Amino acid sequence: MKVLMVLTSHDQLGDTGLKTGFWLEEFAAPYFILLDSGVDIILASPQGGQPPLDPKSDEPDFQTEATARFKSDPEAQDRLANTFKLSEVVAADFDGVMYPGGHGPLWDLTQDSYSIAMIESLLAGEKPVATVCHASAVLLNAKLPNGDFIVKGKKVTGFSNSEEAAVQLTDVVPLLVEDELIARGGEYSKADDWHSHVIRDGNLITGQNPASSAAVAKTLLSIL
Repeated sequence: MKVLMVLTSHDQLGDTGLKTGFWLEEFAAPYFILLDSGVDIILASPQGGQPPLDPKSDEPDFQTEATARFKSDPEAQDRLANTFKLSEVVAADFDGVMYPGGHGPLWDLTQDSYSIAMIESLLAGEKPVATVCHASAVLLNAKLPNGDFIVKGKKVTGFSNSEEAAVQLTDVVPLLVEDELIARGGEYSKADDWHSHVIRDGNLITGQNPASSAAVAKTLLSIL
């Protein structure tokens, strides 16, 4: 089994002067769950190379067993530092794709034509697509052959408006994941803030927040 993990290349948090990127736990937990199950993982990002880490996710309060394992694993660190360019990977080579979140994907992956094509191709081939937290925004512009958004009529979740308000970034981000999923016809649901909530609808798997990352990976494994 081969799974592509796609990370953001965007590191600017709007015009705040602060940095963003991918959320460490949302990468580390799925990475090791898949790896330990014998999955061949390929890492990619729009620009290739080292994806930017959201510095907030590296703070002590957000460390987990998975993030600690990553920090003591030189091989995992090296693989992350050398991601493939998304334009260089081929959807047909993979059995599924997973997108870790962090605020970065809101700016680049939501609009990335290669990412959109990857999602459309895998779902058309009845292969799973999994997203966590803000990465559910990567689904927004993917469409079915008939022109409908792929989330139309699908049960989905992603970082909630109330969670965005709690981190005081509602007026900084370019879009609110919850609002935009609903606007495209998604049947959005959520749990209480910061609690794990994972939805599977066919081959589409979405998780609400960092607490959902491990469960998303396990759900993905159950389909592969």
